[in-house]
Amino acid sequence: MRRRAGILLHPTALPGPFGVGDLGPSVDRFLEWAQEAGFGCWQVLPLGPPEAYESPYSALSAFAGNPLLISPERLVEQNLLRPEDLEERPPKLLGKAGEGPAFEAARNWKQGLLRTAFHRFLGGAASPELERELEDLAQRPAQRGWLDDWALFCALRQDQQQRAWWDWGEGLAERQPEAVERARRRLAQEVAFHRWVQLIFAEQWQRVRRRARRRDILLLGDLPIYVAWNSAEVWSQRDLFELDEKGHPTQVAGVPPDAFTKDGQLWGNPLYRWDRMAEDGYRWWIRRVRASLHRSDLVRLDHFRGFAGYWAVPAGDTTARGGSWQPGPGRPLFDALESALGELPLIAEDLGEITPDVRELLAGLKLPGMKILHFGFGDDDSEHAPHACPPRSVVYTASHDTDTSVGWCQDLDEESRLRLMDYAGVDALDEPHRALLRLAYGSAAELAITPVQDVLGLGSEGRFNTPGQPTGNWTWRLREGLLTTDLAQPLARLARLTGRSAAEAEPSGDG
Repeated sequence: MRRRAGILLHPTALPGPFGVGDLGPSVDRFLEWAQEAGFGCWQVLPLGPPEAYESPYSALSAFAGNPLLISPERLVEQNLLRPEDLEERPPKLLGKAGEGPAFEAARNWKQGLLRTAFHRFLGGAASPELERELEDLAQRPAQRGWLDDWALFCALRQDQQQRAWWDWGEGLAERQPEAVERARRRLAQEVAFHRWVQLIFAEQWQRVRRRARRRDILLLGDLPIYVAWNSAEVWSQRDLFELDEKGHPTQVAGVPPDAFTKDGQLWGNPLYRWDRMAEDGYRWWIRRVRASLHRSDLVRLDHFRGFAGYWAVPAGDTTARGGSWQPGPGRPLFDALESALGELPLIAEDLGEITPDVRELLAGLKLPGMKILHFGFGDDDSEHAPHACPPRSVVYTASHDTDTSVGWCQDLDEESRLRLMDYAGVDALDEPHRALLRLAYGSAAELAITPVQDVLGLGSEGRFNTPGQPTGNWTWRLREGLLTTDLAQPLARLARLTGRSAAEAEPSGDG
């Protein structure tokens, strides 16, 4: 990959009139501005339907797309909705476009719209071209092996008043074949609806991919290592996870205590039975990575260190302190992936406690790792300092898990502030977001990424997520009109000066 500049913005944070950012016209405007600003990569967070607290890292499925991201305006263009269908919106969706997302109100409203669109689709309102595209998407390997299970899982959740799958009766929690088949027949229309929703999501996301490609902008996706306990995958393939006979985890995921968290972090995800996954050649992981690469040009592997060794905490513990390190799948998993999928355009999130086994795995796979400039000034000659970024790496001014660069600088201790001043100049304290952007762009790293909040110079009010804090995250949203030509031009010039300018690409007017 040639040198590129990247921008980090999750689609739910895009502006728009329907409470939450989606894959509609605001994506086109964002991609147009990103190209003007010299960006050649757009990083998004996981695109799955969140289980709780709207976190994209705790999804109900490792494969499905979030229906909340489906654009009603695109459905109008496809004759599946009428303009007047979009006019009657609940009060929470009528606020100013720059206000934070109204997740629940938007979800309920869009569910009604999607059901209207589905019935019109069944009534023959869709064009033959759309019908052919949805049928093609349904047959692709990226959709097979999970779509039918997901659709049934959604239908059952609806039928069971949104209870967790382990509380379903009638043999459904255990997936007794007769009980599952009876439910599939009884809920056939609901299953068909949820299947169709996923195909519409895939169609809209593939449209985003085509438009990004025409502007020479790569899409960088994100693959969390673990899945939620209350997910379709754990329900449908319990034997692949460390669960007891009732479907409850015996050990759960987390990370050990460190300088930032004295009790560690207790994530609570069920752990994998890596021995069973190895028996069939890691087929589940091959399907998962294939599906991710169907959506994105590059994929970031979250918590990469867990593939070398992971922290296992006994189920029922209230902190992560009592956990222990256990060996991960290591190189055999990645050999199986490469054998099935070819060259792997992966980026390793190699942050946290990185031990020699993790470094050895990363070096053997020759995957680019991550550097965060916020971590580069706590010590002299830090491995996260700009000069330490190797060419095969991705450097960030800040990430979705850190404060913005302005907020970070305001909380720096005196020694770190002096290091930053010595490294980047006294004016770095006045505009740290600009200073870090120059340092990231000027580094040797092939890819330099900045969150849109740093481009705008926002303070801590723009922070997207605080790890370990379950509520109050993922709520920042971009206001319409902030991404201007005046903002884009100096970014584009810096990209040209540092060899990161996106190649000229012809804007596309069609889908």
